Amino acid sequence: MANGQTIDIDGKSYLIDSLSDEAKSQLGNIRAVDVELKRLEQQKAIAQTARNAYARALQEELAKVEPQQ
Repeated sequence: MANGQTIDIDGKSYLIDSLSDEAKSQLGNIRAVDVELKRLEQQKAIAQTARNAYARALQEELAKVEPQQ
């Protein structure tokens, strides 16, 4: 057996070089989507951090105002 790269899918190991061109293409698509999902997760974390900062700033401003009740 060759010492090429393998990929584990559903508990089975496959030699990448033995995959069809279509399977390699789909594997590449999955990898690209995984990279994009990671990027989006990072963007979400950045946006959540900004939202938290805005909420704290709003709370500070609201503390200066009497509520209408």
